[in-house]
Amino acid sequence: MTRYLGLAALAVSALAVPAAIVARAEPQAPAGLKPVSAFASIANPAQRSAAIFTEMGKVLQHPRCVNCHPRTDRPNQGDAGLPHDPPVTRGADGHGVPGLECATCHGPRNVTFANGEGSIPGDPQWHLAPASMAWEGKSLRQICEQLKDRKRNGGKSLAQIHEHNAHDGLVGWGWKPGLGRTPVPGTQAQFGDLTKAWIDSGARCPA
Repeated sequence: MTRYLGLAALAVSALAVPAAIVARAEPQAPAGLKPVSAFASIANPAQRSAAIFTEMGKVLQHPRCVNCHPRTDRPNQGDAGLPHDPPVTRGADGHGVPGLECATCHGPRNVTFANGEGSIPGDPQWHLAPASMAWEGKSLRQICEQLKDRKRNGGKSLAQIHEHNAHDGLVGWGWKPGLGRTPVPGTQAQFGDLTKAWIDSGARCPA
């Protein structure tokens, strides 16, 4: 019995640490995304394309995205992008290691803490981005070039990138991340529109 009580206490303490991190600061309301029409006055297609991607960067470089595109095999968490606590690692396919898969704590939906001061994020597809898609610490231009490189983007075409940005459920989680986290700006539909406009204008990268 003592052993089982000890394991239960360990599980509770493991979940309590992220709760403290989440509740440390009140998230601020994010600014919106500019619509595609806001870039119509840029006559040069290359410059317009780069400007659109810079607007997309408000989403791509937001903690909701970067935390799951870390530079190491350990995800980050919270608006401050702190290393995931308790310590976990990506495993062979980004879903964690045997016995400590992401789904051990992250279910199909967000779960609010009983004290109402934070939440455990969740989504049916919860997992880390491939290591080849690590964005943490990179410039927006580096992310842009990486996003277009099929050797580093999971083999996706530009059309598939648009589909991913506009309709993927886990990407969409960033706009509904649960209590205690700042959502990414704008809406997923706006992000999808910007992605298509960026592709249609030449998929150019900012300087």
